[in-house]
Amino acid sequence: MGTSSSYGGPKGSSPLVPSWVAPISPVGSSPLPSAPPSDATPPVVPGAVPSLAAVQPPLQAQPDRNRFRGPRTSFSRFAKSGGSNGGSLGRAVARYVSHSSGGARRAAQKMGASRTSAARLVGFLADVQSRGTREALRALDLERLAGRPVEEIFVGLMEFVCPRGGSVDEGIARDAFIKTVEDLSDVGIIDLDTLTPAQMQTVLELYATHAIEDRLCNEIGTKAIALPKDVKAVEATMDQLRDFVRGSVSNSIERAQAALTALTVDRVQAVIDSVYETAFAFLQAAGELAAGEA
Repeated sequence: MGTSSSYGGPKGSSPLVPSWVAPISPVGSSPLPSAPPSDATPPVVPGAVPSLAAVQPPLQAQPDRNRFRGPRTSFSRFAKSGGSNGGSLGRAVARYVSHSSGGARRAAQKMGASRTSAARLVGFLADVQSRGTREALRALDLERLAGRPVEEIFVGLMEFVCPRGGSVDEGIARDAFIKTVEDLSDVGIIDLDTLTPAQMQTVLELYATHAIEDRLCNEIGTKAIALPKDVKAVEATMDQLRDFVRGSVSNSIERAQAALTALTVDRVQAVIDSVYETAFAFLQAAGELAAGEA
């Protein structure tokens, strides 16, 4: 699971949204501020998300200290079933969004590094479609990667898309990116020079799915994933979770298709934020339906 093995999950006393995470802004507004960049963060370039000064978030109400208990219990039941108890999965996910996180907007807002990384990735791919792979890479001082296999190009983009950091959020962003690179050939993306808008959206779908999956495992499934007694059961559990998440992400991207097709540099972050927020809303709805709570 990458990041899940080293983290015991947040405590109920932790804030619903960390104070340093950038807020969600409506589609069409200026790009959101991101967490302060490290010295290794590349300069702003075409397709990248500008780094602005962080804004002071409003004070939050004291969260329910037991808000993770229900989702973790349901996720454990799902894991013990080897992926067959869809009702428990649905209940775990729905309650994670609605109760543990305080709703879809806050659930999306907590994924600050993943949202920013997704915007950088999509911004780069949009630049590829607009100016070509070589020019897009040149803007990042990565022209040496032009003509290389697509997986090699993506690996070379890692420090731009998701700079190194020590937080769980940043670890999730990098883990999701690595998994996305591994998936590229499976979805037929083998040449950036022939990248289509549909393929760009597929890359976003893969990345957001892996990021949200990692977030769920880290916050409500860290210990539960070890519950199945054999490897096949563990794989079935993770496949079921991934499919469940990807369905909601796919629906969210479909809803945002017009905005993604007409993407501009100044709207990248807001569009990506909207995709994440809508994905969590779909996850809650799908979870309630699966649990029979709709």
